[in-house]
Amino acid sequence: MDLRHRVAERFREINGEHPMTAADDAYVSGQFVVLEELCAATGRDPDDVRRLMLDRRLPLPGYLRSAGAEMVPADLLALAERAGGAELLAEWFVGHWADPARGAAEWDAYLSGRYVCLHSVTPENIRRKDELTVAIRAAPAEPDVGSAAWLDRLHTLVDELDALEPAFTGYDRLRFGGPTSRDDCVDAVRVRYPRPVSAAAGR
Repeated sequence: MDLRHRVAERFREINGEHPMTAADDAYVSGQFVVLEELCAATGRDPDDVRRLMLDRRLPLPGYLRSAGAEMVPADLLALAERAGGAELLAEWFVGHWADPARGAAEWDAYLSGRYVCLHSVTPENIRRKDELTVAIRAAPAEPDVGSAAWLDRLHTLVDELDALEPAFTGYDRLRFGGPTSRDDCVDAVRVRYPRPVSAAAGR
């Protein structure tokens, strides 16, 4: 089995067998790049990158388009470069969490390729997304819930999360088994707790 098929097999083991629609393909093509095209632009051999994926040194593709193209973020290789090379990436990545077990769990999640919930997948953005979703979900229990100050704080958090996250696509809701963090923490919150008209108009 060649490396491309092995990567596809690993991808489906993690994500399951879900069809990619034309709308999914269009969304992914607008957000991600084909692995071969990224490699051509950066002077890398696609099979060398696939080996790193299979050896758990780089993340798997975020998506496989319906025709099989491996779709990866444009900055797929940037994090390894920051770390000083793919062989150093795991230790560097895990070191961004004070709890090594939490860092190791986030590394596993990163390698899965399923961090399609961020425009740029970095430890800093992963941590900030977690902080924002926790704060947004906890906001309805705050003592001043519903006040103008509370609404302003809530929408500041939602706006920041909105800027970190892409729109997602139908395929994501299938492989994740339900709503995305954008569904729950951005779109639903804006519907349930709308900004006052004057505040919304001023932004």
